[in-house]
Amino acid sequence: MKAKKEKKVTKVAKVKRAKQPYSARRLLFPLIPLYRLALICGDLLSLLEPVQRLRFPVISVGNLSTGGAGKTPLTIALAKALAARGLRVDVLSRGYGRQSLLPARVKPDGAAEEFGDEPLLIARETGLPVYVAPLRYQAGLLAEAEHVSTNAEVKPAKSTTPPETAGKHLPVPGIDFSRADTAARTAAALASEKSAAALVPAKSADTLAPDKYVHLLDDGFQHRQLSRDVNILLLDQRDWRDWLLPAGNLREPREAIRRASVLAIPADEPELEAELRIWGWLGPLWRLNRIMKAPFARGPVVAFCGIARPEQFFAGLEDGGLELAARFAFSDHFTYTRDVLELLLASGRKTTAVAFVTTEKDLARLGKLASVFPKSMPLLTAKLHTKIEDEGAAIDWLMDRVAPATSISAS
Repeated sequence: MKAKKEKKVTKVAKVKRAKQPYSARRLLFPLIPLYRLALICGDLLSLLEPVQRLRFPVISVGNLSTGGAGKTPLTIALAKALAARGLRVDVLSRGYGRQSLLPARVKPDGAAEEFGDEPLLIARETGLPVYVAPLRYQAGLLAEAEHVSTNAEVKPAKSTTPPETAGKHLPVPGIDFSRADTAARTAAALASEKSAAALVPAKSADTLAPDKYVHLLDDGFQHRQLSRDVNILLLDQRDWRDWLLPAGNLREPREAIRRASVLAIPADEPELEAELRIWGWLGPLWRLNRIMKAPFARGPVVAFCGIARPEQFFAGLEDGGLELAARFAFSDHFTYTRDVLELLLASGRKTTAVAFVTTEKDLARLGKLASVFPKSMPLLTAKLHTKIEDEGAAIDWLMDRVAPATSISAS
């Protein structure tokens, strides 16, 4: 390995996508028709459920697979870009892995168990309000109610959201989130528009009309109970050539792509763009560059992560100039314990490693446990950013799409 100058610099590398390895799950191919039948039944049942709409436009960011498409970095990039254009932006998320079913505003210094790792990361990176709830419509109601209570010229009624609700679990009128069973969730989804709208004062539309306000819906492509104005779908070659669950990782077949408003694809996969055009996609295409900023280390490191596509993380670290003494891949959204970290530390001591490296999402899940890493082998974080090629034109397109919705919603 070539010698490197020992100066404290941050190395940047484009994230490469490893080829999809063969998996024993391919043996489950005969079960795909049953999964597709379940999807069809689910679509028919969804026709009986009302599609709920918030006062202000919703931009959804999602994908077809079970994870690892880069939704969170793109959501962060869009939130910052839209806020820089003067829009009032918040993010609505399910909060995967959180223990509560109640709607809440994310505390940036909170715990993943309370809010989920991805909402925590978005809140910390953007500095914007992030709201979590199993039903994103309820998260949106809480967001709009807080906006009214802190910005309205007309003081809201006492029964509406208190001005200080960050991190507090707020009950929604007419909906009982105290039960964790499926029936309770279904009942919540079918709650009446009248009772749900009680969170926002009737006069709030007048006070909100001057504002340019938009919700970003994180991982919302399959969450069709909430109406959205723009559907951004991330897609790469791996998803394009994958199979449906349970043999593959696709939650929906490729025909679902037609629900998208715009496709966001890797900039380093031009062949995918050509295939999509041949397939019949006529809508806009965004090209994304995923950039990993690897931390500086004076020797080999132990890399670990609990994400959907760990091979991309490890490849990005190596492209960034780091030597990996060992690598550990845990399941997506893995919950770390002290025992697991002790095993990692023991592995580090057996090698010549000078530090440990993980992702920002893993750091969010570690919480206070991150303090177990000693100063002699500190825990470093690799940052992943998404850059949209010709971002100005992409944001202009988005602004044009949501402007009419803003006018309608505020009228």
